[in-house]
Amino acid sequence: MNDGRLVLAKGVRIPVVWSRELPPEPTSVRITQDSLGHWYASFVVHRTVEPAAMAEGSIGIDWGVRTTATTTDPAFDLPHRGHRARCASELARAQRKSSRRHRKGGPQSRGYQRAARMVAKLHKKAARQTQHDARMWAKSVVDNHDVIAVEDFTPKFLAKSTMARKAADAEIGAAKREIIERGERAGRMVVLVRPAHTTMTCSSCFARAKQRLELAERVFRCHACGFTEGRDRNAARVILAVAERGHTRVEDVSQSGHRLPVVGSVAV
Repeated sequence: MNDGRLVLAKGVRIPVVWSRELPPEPTSVRITQDSLGHWYASFVVHRTVEPAAMAEGSIGIDWGVRTTATTTDPAFDLPHRGHRARCASELARAQRKSSRRHRKGGPQSRGYQRAARMVAKLHKKAARQTQHDARMWAKSVVDNHDVIAVEDFTPKFLAKSTMARKAADAEIGAAKREIIERGERAGRMVVLVRPAHTTMTCSSCFARAKQRLELAERVFRCHACGFTEGRDRNAARVILAVAERGHTRVEDVSQSGHRLPVVGSVAV
């Protein structure tokens, strides 16, 4: 650090803007640069972590595209806000301008560089808004529940489907990492439940449907006990029921053993 500037290799000098005060002296620092050319310094410091407040209650989380996270309690759902969709027209104009000013071979013009920078800026703006929503949602869930059952879902296959753009906008993977990391730091019981058969199983009697539900079918109806619930809400209840019994997959919970006062214990 020299005269309020950070000196990097090859004499690169970057003005420093502090986001907040450092508690003690840092032990190490990591310098990174994003697609916009902005530099960030991440410091590692030792600090005293205050224990999280006591919380009661359990919650199950099912991931989706229409609603990023559907839980057993509608008050804690994470809706898909579509930040990229809202800036789609502005982003399309910037991308067209960038394409028109692109040169094949040789150095790019300043006009192209400005247009490419605007495209990167819009992408980053939408990503930051989605990340902020996920953090605020995860904090709310962790602050109010001591048992968190999370669907261990990997959305890789969505990249090859017609829902690829919407799935990327929702950033399910980032929201999942946020809820797991915050839950573990707060000392909550976080259980990852495999997604197999969660949408086909009744959360009331644990009977399994004979046929897989199509994506267009948004309501689950149990032919064994007559229970009816939204497809994703029912899956969240199943995920929580599996975790409450100390398991990580539906196959480990028997239908007879599930017949307890489940409806009252699963719904938060």
